[in-house]
Amino acid sequence: MKSIIMKRLLFSVVLFMATMESFAQDAAKKKIDLSNRPSDHIVVQLSSDRWLNAPDSIDNKRKGSSRGANVYFMLDKPFKSNPKLSIAFGLGFSTSHIFFDNLRANIEGNTPMLSFESLDSSSRYKKYKVSTSYLELPLELRYSSNPEKANKSFKIAVGLKIATLLNAHTKGKELQSSDGSKLNDVVEKINSKSYFNTTRVAATARVGYGNFSIFGSYNLNPSLFKDNTTAPMKLLQVGLTLSGL
Repeated sequence: MKSIIMKRLLFSVVLFMATMESFAQDAAKKKIDLSNRPSDHIVVQLSSDRWLNAPDSIDNKRKGSSRGANVYFMLDKPFKSNPKLSIAFGLGFSTSHIFFDNLRANIEGNTPMLSFESLDSSSRYKKYKVSTSYLELPLELRYSSNPEKANKSFKIAVGLKIATLLNAHTKGKELQSSDGSKLNDVVEKINSKSYFNTTRVAATARVGYGNFSIFGSYNLNPSLFKDNTTAPMKLLQVGLTLSGL
């Protein structure tokens, strides 16, 4: 799975760069006026999230409910030689929530290894998740077919995100017995970054029309977690982007 994703990402980047020359030639034939286009904008992303390479014992396929949200403030700088191309950079905040059934992640940091405890035959929470939040620096190389009218333009972008971990926690709601009977409405929240790598780098790509695009983000670090603490899992996000540029 990892090799397939990397090959597809590499192919997309190569194809993107290979077509830029023809786009540049077309742009040179027509003068493009961007004096009325804003140089800053907000990017909002909603995603379906998954930990890749997770062992069967900690599978995180729970009904497709794992999700994320990213918000960035970005500056867009068109190339003088070809305004259809631009470089964008900024600052933002991202979150990811991975849900589990009948499982508990012991992130407290009391042992050398991060353990995931099966709760099939004991009390457990009806809703249980592992959540992370990051401060991120996104960078994108963009192409717009009609930069003068961003809301009527076909768009492609590839880039990178460099991030630092702000928070990691688990949260459980509504304690149940092993047969699914409700015990109480207790909420348990445990904060700890002990097992998580505090920095990460992710490759990004998106394609769309107007203000909407489909995006993907794939971690380039060996793992979300520190070496020798658990399986080398990576975060994959796929979802929808709302952006003016």
